[in-house]
Amino acid sequence: MARIKNASLRKVRRRKLMKRTSGFFQARGKTFRQANEAAMKADANAFRGRKERKRQFRRLWIVRINAGLNPHGLSYSRFMHGLKLAGVSLDRKALAELAVHEPAAFGAVVEKAQQALG
Repeated sequence: MARIKNASLRKVRRRKLMKRTSGFFQARGKTFRQANEAAMKADANAFRGRKERKRQFRRLWIVRINAGLNPHGLSYSRFMHGLKLAGVSLDRKALAELAVHEPAAFGAVVEKAQQALG
């Protein structure tokens, strides 16, 4: 009879994986082989999703800044160029927060950018 040297470790590893995939659809949450594939796919999707989330937030911030600029009659690209010329080092996240929650403060930043543009 063959000697088994890692049975307990194998059970722990399998149990951990099965617990992780417990809510998955049909066999992907019930059989080890399919659960393993599902977990690898889930990890790949999560990795990609973390990268995509950063891109999506940047796009959201740009949309919010642009919406805040509409009343001032200034385009997003001209505004960002004006900020660079004025030496204002606010990132897009902070600018979007100002545009949404502090329109008066955002207006002051827009004025500074317009003055730098000339």
